[in-house]
Amino acid sequence: MISEAEKAIGYTFKDKSLLKRALTLASASEDNNQLLEFFGDAILEFIVSERIFREESSEGALTERRKNLVADSALTPVSEKLGLDKLLIRAKKDNFNKKAIPSAYEAVVAAIYLDGGMDAAKKFVLGTLDFKKVKGVNNYKGALQELLQSKGEQPPEYMSKDIGTPQKHRFSVTVKLFGRKFTGEAESIKNAEQLAAKKALDYYDKH
Repeated sequence: MISEAEKAIGYTFKDKSLLKRALTLASASEDNNQLLEFFGDAILEFIVSERIFREESSEGALTERRKNLVADSALTPVSEKLGLDKLLIRAKKDNFNKKAIPSAYEAVVAAIYLDGGMDAAKKFVLGTLDFKKVKGVNNYKGALQELLQSKGEQPPEYMSKDIGTPQKHRFSVTVKLFGRKFTGEAESIKNAEQLAAKKALDYYDKH
């Protein structure tokens, strides 16, 4: 079971007992994952915060984005995709609640950190969380910025103007990249920026 779990998460433990503990629910043993879950939550928030802090212009926006990325609703599908829900160790009569599934992810983060250090924990988190999602919407701005940074280029500059009326605002946002202009229009500057970034990414993918 441990080797199966290691294969699922893509990390080989030096101390196998850490992984076993990360997957053990309180109903099965006193040596369970509750403390690892607590520690893993803090490590996860740090890794996510470090990863996204350049993407937003305000503390409020960063807090909201981090909250969306580490919420149970976001971690549950990630944990299930890794198969952690099927690897949990529990008592025979324990029909574990849904909280156990995202908690297992947090516990595994802590276990990896304790076994292999921060670099190993970061590799796991950055390789499994989907940072392109914001409230279920693709974060095209973030994806575009990542693409440019990977090529050693500066972040894109978005030029916006209000093309609506005093009664109903509508914004046009343009970004210049790849020798072209890409424009998005929406009722908010933020959404218009996302649309412009999506057009730039679509162009890049096709060319």
